[in-house]
Amino acid sequence: MRCQKQRNKAIICIDLHFSEVSISRRRINVRRLSLDISLSRCHRVTPADSTKTYSGGPKMGKHTGIVLGLVWLLLFMETKAEYVIYKDPKQPVNVRVKSLLSKMTLEEKIGQMVQIERQVASADVMKNYYIGSILSGGGSVPAPKAPAEAWINMVNEFQKGALSTRLEIPMIYGIDAVHGHNNVYNATIFPHNVGIGVTRDPELVKRIGAATALEVRATGIPYTFAPCIAVCRDPRWGRCYESYSEDHRIVQMMTEIIPGLQGDIPANYPKGFPFVAGKKNVAGCAKHFVGDGGTAKGINENNTVIPLHGLLNIHMPAYINSINKGVATVMVSYSSWNGIKMHADRNLVTGFLKNKLKFRGFVISDWQGIDRITSPPHANYSYSVQAGVLAGIDMVMVPFEYKEFIDDLKTQVKNKIIPMRRIDDAVRRILRVKFVMGLFENPYADLSLVNQLGSQEHRELAREAVRKSLVLLKNGKSAHKPLLPLPKKVAKILVAGTHANNLGYQCGGWTIEWQGVSGNDLTRGTTILTGIQNTINPATQITFNENPNASFVKSGGYSYAVVVVGEPPYAETFGDSTTLTISDPGISTIINVCGIVKCVVILVSGRPLVIQPYLAKIDALVAAWLPGTEGQGVADVLFGDYGFSGKLARTWFKSVDQLPMNVGDPHYDPLFPFGFGLTTKPTKGTET
Repeated sequence: MRCQKQRNKAIICIDLHFSEVSISRRRINVRRLSLDISLSRCHRVTPADSTKTYSGGPKMGKHTGIVLGLVWLLLFMETKAEYVIYKDPKQPVNVRVKSLLSKMTLEEKIGQMVQIERQVASADVMKNYYIGSILSGGGSVPAPKAPAEAWINMVNEFQKGALSTRLEIPMIYGIDAVHGHNNVYNATIFPHNVGIGVTRDPELVKRIGAATALEVRATGIPYTFAPCIAVCRDPRWGRCYESYSEDHRIVQMMTEIIPGLQGDIPANYPKGFPFVAGKKNVAGCAKHFVGDGGTAKGINENNTVIPLHGLLNIHMPAYINSINKGVATVMVSYSSWNGIKMHADRNLVTGFLKNKLKFRGFVISDWQGIDRITSPPHANYSYSVQAGVLAGIDMVMVPFEYKEFIDDLKTQVKNKIIPMRRIDDAVRRILRVKFVMGLFENPYADLSLVNQLGSQEHRELAREAVRKSLVLLKNGKSAHKPLLPLPKKVAKILVAGTHANNLGYQCGGWTIEWQGVSGNDLTRGTTILTGIQNTINPATQITFNENPNASFVKSGGYSYAVVVVGEPPYAETFGDSTTLTISDPGISTIINVCGIVKCVVILVSGRPLVIQPYLAKIDALVAAWLPGTEGQGVADVLFGDYGFSGKLARTWFKSVDQLPMNVGDPHYDPLFPFGFGLTTKPTKGTET
């Protein structure tokens, strides 16, 4: 009890009842407080009076108000000290990070380092294990053909679990939106990077990034694992279509997608500090650090054998550009450099990326990346946890066995195998990105952007990208008699090939499913065949036959033929190839059609393929790469509404025996060299 003597000789007495009192770091924390306030005439308080309550006396209300104000002021000060600093957006990010980090237990810190797959996530899991992040792997969706609203509801439900924890730290949801929001039904699917590199147009790729960000945000997701800034040095690699070019300078140019995704960093922004402009932008992820495109024989996740200066000159430059543009996160590669697994390479992850390049965002592992430090994967998980975390990995894409990871990491910290300063560094970086993104202020998604998903504006942008990504490799059997652009008005044309009317094939891997799918029911879009039908004169008759025989072609009376062939969809290791051949029955279709009628062959593929043996039979050859959902863009250029302008960003080999072969190599002897591409002028408005 405390009494305050007033001038009128009255005494204000406050009877305080405390419970759940704790003392830590010279601070008294009171969880529950009740009080009685009264006023009496002057009365000296003795120990015996300490449980008495005094009542009566004049000016009761006035004094009570004063004391209540003082009491509540004390309570608010305590509340502010405990909770408000890190929730105050007016405070500098590093101040907020420091405030929050100081309040976290080991369990809460480790939880922030964990990323789990949505299939094992729930609100309870988020709450009980303090999980910092969730992802959708390739093809992992709330329901088949789920609309934007279903994605938003799912993400928000997980977020409720994260925010029900003691410190209310929001989780971050990530997804592979690598050529548009490619996991989601009805999203705009842009050409894969192998085609975008052809354009050499950083302004175009920036617009693609901004459109992708809007579509990702339309589903309530604030984080994408993009861009891939690999420099593919061997097309036998199954991820070569995720690379913009064999030339690091083009890859560097294409890092302009980062300000498209994240927003433009302000002038004088701290170098290496992550940046996300607002609720219409997403956090990006430069991947896969480093040298993933240089593995021996193009084998996925293999060893990149190259001296340091080669690594720094070829594979590192685009990371420097990405960091300068404020990229929020960096993903580590499965591959090794000179025999050392990147997920365990402390010299490169901590020594170079974090210390030398001053990267201040967070480093994330690839899917089960630390498991694959050992061979076979997960053979010695404790060692993998130790090696990966000590190397400098901040967030681990577990993605399923999160309890094992949490228990193992906690044990190693308590046993001082992994120092607490390494945990604090990881969590500090993760929190920094979350604060920069505005997740604490806006943790929940709403429906305000749902109309951005697959919008007509974005589809027109993708169509433009398709047009600019096409490379004309041959045009007529002599330069004086070009076949392209094709006339729109003729009697009859033949369209053939496995890829002419297959939306899944033209989108490639990482579309709806991890490995991609075949057919036209996967999502909404326009096949190349439909694009041709939309473009030609209504009087022109079209026949479509996927694999016609020679007699069918001979009897057709066709003015010309369009043959669309290539590769089936694939992703990662499933795409590794030692032969790089056109898939069956593509070759027989070329021979049957092009030996009889004038033909243009359109290759739909994630890389150059063997074409030299058949080139003499082909009148015109177009590399369309993996154009995505807007096949109309192919027809736009084929029939002259727009001209061909693309230049190879990859060397087109004669034979796989030449590989690896890149521009500048001593044995350089390509079929079509790096930078090659014929051009045509638009003939828009004509019918012939």
